[in-house]
Amino acid sequence: MENKNLRMALEGPIIKSIFTLAIPILLANLLQSAYQLTDAFWVGRLGGSAVAAVSVSFPITFLMISLGTGFAVVGSTLISQYVGAKNQKMVNHVAAQTLLMVVVVSLVLGSIGYIIAPLLLNLMGVVPTVFSDALSFMRVSFIGIIFVFTFVMFQSIMRGMGQVKIPMYIVLGTVCFNFVLDPFFIFGFGMIPVMGVAGAAMATLLTQGIATIVGLSILLRGNYGIHLKLHDFKPDYKYIKKAFFLGLPSSIEMSTRALGLVVMTFLIASFGTLAVASYGAGSNILQVIIIPAMGLSMTASILVGQNIGAKNKERASEIAKTSSIISFLLLTIIGIGVYFTAPYLISFFIPSDIAIINGGTTFLRIVALSFGFMGLQLIITGVFRASGNMMTTLVISLLSQWVIQFPLAYILSTHTSLGLEGIWYSFPITNVVVAIVSVLWFMKGDWKKTSLTQADKTTEKIFEETIIEEGMR
Repeated sequence: MENKNLRMALEGPIIKSIFTLAIPILLANLLQSAYQLTDAFWVGRLGGSAVAAVSVSFPITFLMISLGTGFAVVGSTLISQYVGAKNQKMVNHVAAQTLLMVVVVSLVLGSIGYIIAPLLLNLMGVVPTVFSDALSFMRVSFIGIIFVFTFVMFQSIMRGMGQVKIPMYIVLGTVCFNFVLDPFFIFGFGMIPVMGVAGAAMATLLTQGIATIVGLSILLRGNYGIHLKLHDFKPDYKYIKKAFFLGLPSSIEMSTRALGLVVMTFLIASFGTLAVASYGAGSNILQVIIIPAMGLSMTASILVGQNIGAKNKERASEIAKTSSIISFLLLTIIGIGVYFTAPYLISFFIPSDIAIINGGTTFLRIVALSFGFMGLQLIITGVFRASGNMMTTLVISLLSQWVIQFPLAYILSTHTSLGLEGIWYSFPITNVVVAIVSVLWFMKGDWKKTSLTQADKTTEKIFEETIIEEGMR
């Protein structure tokens, strides 16, 4: 990170520091979600069954991706703190070793996912009219999972450094390319055959591959505060082992969230294809709505991590509080807007199916007014990760889905007159309850006691103390 940016993070006005980082991150996340939105736009022209195929595929591919996401979280957290501690050697070491881990994990998970995809779809009870398209979409997605993993890691490294604009520019270029490629691969053009739903996944695979190549070239050229050389990728098994155990709680957390999507989709699928398509259409909008909160959460994580690395924990706490207030207010305003415009938002993706438009509108309106609480929770869990409290976020995730939402969704949908709407109501109730729990946990202040760096910058001591402390939680 440039000195002026680091000074801004450690000493500048908090609100200015937040928005200086948040705006590029928000735009990059918005552009990243455009992959799914572009697919949804074009696939929606194929009909409700095609939309349902993508909807049931996403939770499973997301589950596999989430298994490796914890390593990206660890890499970003350590890089942020080492940047704050001004330890460039460890920044380079962590970046290279975490990239190596991510590539290996992605190859393993992608292969497993490709092989067991039919079994997973059968377990979800996917109907025959949707099964074939869902399988082809999933398998192409699993082939390209190495590019997804690697580019996510590149983004995490650059954001940990405070370099938030470079990923945004790369994503902008590849998203535009994806929008052009999608109709060619979905509907066919010239020598390109008609691929249908699988074509959307193929276009994304190609553009993500380009993004990965560009990202790796930037890291190897070393023009943005981090310079990786080929010898940096020589496996450091001691670090890999310890980073694995440090990242394990985050991987479990992300995986339980992804598995939760699978379980939720399974429950929704019991109400038929229309219910799944309505949920898929509403989820497309939800992915866009959550972007401001995710951008603020990432920003808070970066700033909190850097300030903890610089041993400025009171400023880290103020950043967390300010980010929480901004996120709650912003997402509440957005939620009100979504409530009143829901049918127009859904019809953008599904222009000709009135039943899906009505179903998606109902889902959005039930969930919309709880967006502020969702934003609040995301900020606080991001702060916990940035401080190294991975186990805390895992506990909150398990509480959110497996203790509150799933039992509630099942009871309300099967043992009350609400039916499908009972599942929808489980979303806002969970958002409110988990936000309250997260705030109370944050106010205890235990998260301030964890640091993944030490002033003496002795590598072995840093990692030994990190693992010991994490294991005691």
